[in-house]
Amino acid sequence: MKANKPPKDLTLIQLFDRFGTEEKARKHLEKVIWKDGIICPHCQCNDKKKFSSIAENRDKEVRAGLRFCSNCKKQFTVTIGTIFEKSHIPLRKWLIAFFLICSSKKGISALQLQRILEIGSYQSALFLCHRIRLALSETSQAEKLSGIVEADEALIPTGTNPPEAKRHRQLTNVVTMVERGGRARSKVSVSGFNLRDAVREYVKPESELHTDARGSRTLEGEYYVHTVKHCTGEYKRREGDRLVTTASVESYFSLLKRGIIGTFHHVSAQHLPLYLAEFDHRHNCRKISDGERTDLGLQKSVGKRLIYKTI
Repeated sequence: MKANKPPKDLTLIQLFDRFGTEEKARKHLEKVIWKDGIICPHCQCNDKKKFSSIAENRDKEVRAGLRFCSNCKKQFTVTIGTIFEKSHIPLRKWLIAFFLICSSKKGISALQLQRILEIGSYQSALFLCHRIRLALSETSQAEKLSGIVEADEALIPTGTNPPEAKRHRQLTNVVTMVERGGRARSKVSVSGFNLRDAVREYVKPESELHTDARGSRTLEGEYYVHTVKHCTGEYKRREGDRLVTTASVESYFSLLKRGIIGTFHHVSAQHLPLYLAEFDHRHNCRKISDGERTDLGLQKSVGKRLIYKTI
């Protein structure tokens, strides 16, 4: 249906007008998450004849948008089984925060969101941001990269020390693979995890791999490997009609480092994968509007929960 299509022209001003009340925000979330019809989060029933609406009653603490599933005999709302479940932050603030994170090229800090949205504490704002980043992360069932894939590694400053304290700051190795003109997948390198493991996990066999990383020759036979040697000053070369370069993945790292250093200032190695998911999502949806990018992120929020004590 036309009403279920993501709003291509959604801007921040229109966002405040569109989600001025909790009811408007909830109805928009229902259209995005249930675009193919209502699904019970408890039993996965999608038969609309099994559902009935329960009228809101504040005196009896019956919340708006509550439904009853006659198949499993349980009640639910659109937020059950999503990152929004059991949150005390108003839903309209959630959607505005989602929009700001998805539309900010280099990210937006939790402290700024706390000021803009009048969230009670910095801890609540940071937890909100982490839950949104978790929603933006790709699942293990995501399609592998293919075609021409550029892969590289980079050291990202992490830890509690500010970036200017170079003597004491920690550096965490990040592996990123970027389809030329397409998607990106990133992962923190831990416990011997390196570029070869990442390529085998995220890239389809027999794809064309462009990299300057050492040890990439061990992937020959599984992939068509083309290496550029940055250590000798080589950054691109022509092989017939093919351009061998890692410019796309280097551009991704440039944006990531500017976001980490300039916007977030210092990021812990523990939470770095969540920040990578945020930058991956914006890169993968860079060719569509801010409104569409936000709604795609909202669709990915189903089935993901993050408990405060785990972070």
